[in-house]
Amino acid sequence: MEIRELTNKVIQFRDNRHWKQFHNPKDLAISLSLEASELLENFQWKSSNEAVETKIENIKDELADILIYSMLLANELNLDINDIVSKKIEKNEVKYPIEKAYGVNTKYKDL
Repeated sequence: MEIRELTNKVIQFRDNRHWKQFHNPKDLAISLSLEASELLENFQWKSSNEAVETKIENIKDELADILIYSMLLANELNLDINDIVSKKIEKNEVKYPIEKAYGVNTKYKDL
């Protein structure tokens, strides 16, 4: 299923419940942040491997919530997900050229 098809499925689910009235950009952004925090909670006080081994179902659910709210926010702002992700990757390719960023985990470095 492509992103647009999946977004339409999410929108249909929302609209069938008359929830669009609650889905303005501000509240979707807040919900997105809250769901990201719920995802992070699965990793608290555990190693990465332990969290994945013991909490994978919760991790999948929270990641799905993040993706759903992201699709709804993009839809509300009339943004094409394929377009904005592709453009961000292009910006990152300039900001982090392979020859300077390869294997380096620091976000901001002397490029």
